[in-house]
Amino acid sequence: MAVMDLYDVTVIGAGPAGLSAALYAARARLKTLVLDKMGPGGTIANVDFLENYPGFAQGITGPELGVAMQQQAEKFGAEFAFREVQGVRRGEDDLLLLATAEGDISSRTVIVATGSEPRKLGVPGEGEFTGRGVSYCATCDGAFYRDKRVVVVGGGDSAITEALFLTRFASRVIVVHRRDQLRATKVLQDRAFANDKIDFEWNAVVKSVLGEDKVERVLLGDVRDGTEREVACDGVFVYIGNDPNTAFLRGSGVDLDDRGYIPTDERMRSNIPGLWAAGDVRAKSLRQVVTAVADGAVAAVDAEEYISQRWGH
Repeated sequence: MAVMDLYDVTVIGAGPAGLSAALYAARARLKTLVLDKMGPGGTIANVDFLENYPGFAQGITGPELGVAMQQQAEKFGAEFAFREVQGVRRGEDDLLLLATAEGDISSRTVIVATGSEPRKLGVPGEGEFTGRGVSYCATCDGAFYRDKRVVVVGGGDSAITEALFLTRFASRVIVVHRRDQLRATKVLQDRAFANDKIDFEWNAVVKSVLGEDKVERVLLGDVRDGTEREVACDGVFVYIGNDPNTAFLRGSGVDLDDRGYIPTDERMRSNIPGLWAAGDVRAKSLRQVVTAVADGAVAAVDAEEYISQRWGH
């Protein structure tokens, strides 16, 4: 697909927020481009099953929802290109220029929907064994651990959802959590506690990941008294939060908070005129597919109004 020189709306990121923004922008007959370095769906492409997205009483897989959202946006004329945006700057005539390895793209408005990446433990052995026992995606790698012991690090919704998923394959799932109670929603907690394949290591953190050619055990530290002990396992799945994908915006003038998220107002506007943020990349209290989709819609509608006022589209 040939990328044209000027777009009304360029969406960076093809997750739920970006796809929703693309749908609303394209349906408003704005020339719309979606840029993503991967494929449609963003993080939901790695989600085995969504059961809390409205309208799907029987649930839907993440990849299915992502593809359906892309097709719906394309139906109204949104274009897609697999490119990584390296920076954003102001160009002539109040346009925004998006730098990519294949050249600059000009756009009247930009909606940043780049989401976030899994946070790393930052302990010895994690990097060394990534891909050889350390993973951040149970849906991607769970099948490799059939009849094996795995550790899941974290106590929130993501950690417990993935722990439950891993019980389809693993003989034992050990949830390591730094507190003495989970942060996950009650329904997920109930399922986890009722699953006889799941054990819990409370008040514990992973100090290092150990093994020869692959993961063989983890060293756990007790947060209360500092004592340490090793736990045998074949895999470590990490779910301790996420960091926003905003490194490409540093130096662009876009305000970021102390964690790297983009602060916005209720219309998803950043501090830069013509640039909005939507989804998990935005500073907000709840990061779910349904809130990401809402963010994208709000951003696109406001971008349409901005274009109309500024260029009389």
